[in-house]
Amino acid sequence: MFHKWLDERDERRACRADADKKVADPILDADLAFPAAESMAGIAEFCTHAERAVANSASFYGWDGKTSDSVWEDGWITFPSTLKTDISENNTVRAKVTQGRSSDHALVVFHHWNAPSRKPQLAQFFAWQGITVVEIAMPYHLERSRPGSSHADYMLSPNLGRTIQSMRQAVLDGRKMVGVLKDAGYEKVSVLGMSLGSWVAGLVASHEPTIGKAVLLLTAGNLADMVWTGRATRHIRASLEGKIELSQLRQAWSPLNLESYADRLARPGLALQLVLAKRDTVVLPQVSDQLIETLNRVGATPRVLRLNCGHYSLSLPPYILPAGLAGSRLLHSKV
Repeated sequence: MFHKWLDERDERRACRADADKKVADPILDADLAFPAAESMAGIAEFCTHAERAVANSASFYGWDGKTSDSVWEDGWITFPSTLKTDISENNTVRAKVTQGRSSDHALVVFHHWNAPSRKPQLAQFFAWQGITVVEIAMPYHLERSRPGSSHADYMLSPNLGRTIQSMRQAVLDGRKMVGVLKDAGYEKVSVLGMSLGSWVAGLVASHEPTIGKAVLLLTAGNLADMVWTGRATRHIRASLEGKIELSQLRQAWSPLNLESYADRLARPGLALQLVLAKRDTVVLPQVSDQLIETLNRVGATPRVLRLNCGHYSLSLPPYILPAGLAGSRLLHSKV
């Protein structure tokens, strides 16, 4: 009976955003995803460039290492995004800092898609344990929202090129934030991501060798599969279905697939904690299992916690307690 109520609550929560999500024609906008590429004839050529980006991901997700334009003031870190877009509000990165007692460990937090606010309880939970928490605004979220938009539709959409651009911008911003924290004297920098933010955190961890620990909540590997099967992205599937095959979407968004970088996530010195929801209809359990199988196959040994709740109910007691404790144990572990 309790779980039936839980499932119904998750469905009601998912329905709240449906009215703002519109079916639209798919757009490639390849120049947004691959600025150096010339005009493309179609999806097959787009996929070829995506595969090249994966093969050269160190360059695709590389940044210049400059942090001198960052400002740390009144509990906020601000800096210009490394990747410029046509929405000026999106080009300034802001992150709220909750100071912990420790002077050597900072945690960069990437929130979920369409997050309406930051999570003060989460920040205070880890700050109480001594870790400084830095809650960064992802592209088109919070202070970076596109004027007039009802949700962060430019972050994840049927526009394949803009989605890649937005996710790449989020990773570059995350890597720059790590650099800012390192320059400020933090010897250890970890990442935590929730839902879509877990993809960003995972991509940052896979390409930023100074990251030692990553906590990924409600995560999976293949973003295309998540979008195709998930409750929150039905409008994107409806926009693409019949025009772009799932196999093509997997190729097109392969630079965003954590499984593409499983060997990087399996590197020595990187510890992973995955927290999954058994009743998740947004990130289906079988899509999460694909990531775990891939990580195990390349020699990674992620810690995995599965809780008998849904995507949205993970934030409720009692489920948030073991999720928070699992993250805490990893962040305080010696590995």
